[in-house]
Amino acid sequence: MSTMRIDLLINLLMLLMLLGALVLWWAFNRGGYRGRIAERVREASANATGAASLSKDTSINRFAFVRRVMEPLIRFGERMPLFTSDQRLKLANDLVKAGFRGPAAVPTLIALKFVSGVLWAALVVLWVADLFSLGHVLAIRMLMMLAAFMFGMIVPEYALDFYARRRRKKILAYFPDALDLFVICTNAGNSLGVGLRRVAQEMALICPALASELALTADELHLSGDGARALQAMAERVDVPPVRALITTLTQSMRYGTPISQALRTLSRIERTAHIVRIEETAAKLAPKMVVPMMLFILPAVVAISAGPAIMQLAASLKHMT
Repeated sequence: MSTMRIDLLINLLMLLMLLGALVLWWAFNRGGYRGRIAERVREASANATGAASLSKDTSINRFAFVRRVMEPLIRFGERMPLFTSDQRLKLANDLVKAGFRGPAAVPTLIALKFVSGVLWAALVVLWVADLFSLGHVLAIRMLMMLAAFMFGMIVPEYALDFYARRRRKKILAYFPDALDLFVICTNAGNSLGVGLRRVAQEMALICPALASELALTADELHLSGDGARALQAMAERVDVPPVRALITTLTQSMRYGTPISQALRTLSRIERTAHIVRIEETAAKLAPKMVVPMMLFILPAVVAISAGPAIMQLAASLKHMT
C-alpha cells in the first residue's frame, strides 16, 4: 500500500473519530433535560400548525425542497448539546438584531455552525495538513483538525455579525426619511400605532428592514397596549443611536403628556442635519482612500504615456552611439 493511500486512510479515520465523538456526545445528552424539552416543543408546534397548514395556498409548494433541507437542520440544532441556555439566548439576541426572529432561527444557526466546523476540519485534514512538513505527524494533525473545527464553528457568527452591521447601516441611511414621514402622520392626527404602520407601508419598498421593525412595533402596540415596552423592544432590536433617540422622545412624550409632533419636528431636523454631516464625512474620506489606487493603477499609466517616447528616443540614440 502506498504512502498516499495510508495518509488518506488516516485522514478518513480522524474525521470518523471526530464525528463519532460528537455523535456520542449528542446521543448521551439527547435524553437529558434539554432534549426532552426540545422534543415536547417540536411535538406541540407540529400539532398546533398541523390544522393551519391545510388551509395555506398551494403556491408554497415551490419551497418544499427548502423545507425538506431545513427541517433536519432545525431538528438537529434543537438537540445539539454544545450550547448552554445562556449561549442560546445570546445567539437569539444576535439573530433578532440581524432580522431573524423566527422560532427556528437559533436551531438553524447552531446546525450551520456544526456543519461549518466539520467542513473546515475536513478541509484541513485532507488538504491543508499535507502542505506542511509537520502535517504528517498524527498529533499535529489532530490539533490542526480541532483548531479548524473551532474556527468553523465561529465563522457563521462572524457572517451573522457582518449581515447585522449592513442591516443597521441601511436602517441608519433611511431613518431620516422615515422620521419625516412619521412627522407628517402625527401632524395629520394619526395615533402612534397608526403612524408607525403607515410609515412601515411607505418604507416597505425603500428599506424593508426598517419597515419590518416599524410594523412589528405597531403590532406589539396593538396587542399589548404597553407603548413604553414595545418601543424599548424596538430600540433593543435595531440598536441604532437615532432610533434610540426617537424611542426616548416618544417615551418621554407619553410619560409627561407633551405634544409628540413638536418633539418629532425637532428630532427630525437634528437627524437630517446629522445625516448630512455623515454624508460630508464620507465624501471627505474619499480623497485619502483614492491615493493608493491612483498610485498603483493611474500613475504608472501616466508615467508610461508621458515619459515613454523620451525613453524610447534615448534608447535609440544610445544604440546608435554604440
